Amino acid sequence: MKLSQVAVQGAQYNSHECQPHLKCLEGTQVDLLKYIHGFLDDRKRNQLIWLHGTAGVRKSAVAFTIAERMKGLKVTEETNVEMRLAGTFFFSHKHTKCCTAGYLFATLAYQLANNFPSIQQDMNRVIHNNPALLDLDMPLYDQMEALFLKPLWKLQFRLHRCPPLTFVVNALDECTSEPE
Repeated sequence: MKLSQVAVQGAQYNSHECQPHLKCLEGTQVDLLKYIHGFLDDRKRNQLIWLHGTAGVRKSAVAFTIAERMKGLKVTEETNVEMRLAGTFFFSHKHTKCCTAGYLFATLAYQLANNFPSIQQDMNRVIHNNPALLDLDMPLYDQMEALFLKPLWKLQFRLHRCPPLTFVVNALDECTSEPE
């Protein structure tokens, strides 16, 4: 089995399955977006932002807007391929594969490999050596380590002087599996 067969295309922020694409209207959420962008641009920080609030405060619109902006930014000026947006997963209870964390790391790994061709060969080798990593019953920790963290470590050395990469995960509360 290939990573592309397990990755959920509909979980990407700009997927036709995620429509309508809710984004921040011009002139709204200005302070919050400025804060988040400043945080994401700082290489010295550990970039984990947890946006929380009550239903209807437009957290998904902020997540979409951040993803859209980061997709437009390149890691370096010399490349046309490598973008700061390394991957997205927008959970949704409306779609079977978007409401479980079982597809999360495979989907993020697939996007990461597409955005950073330099790690595709390593990713293919890891999957070839352990095809069970793509099994939905595989522990999330094992998937996270093999498909996500190890490739990021490899990229870290090459991109250590570049602006940080960004992953956007949205609507964790729409993950309907109780243990996850």
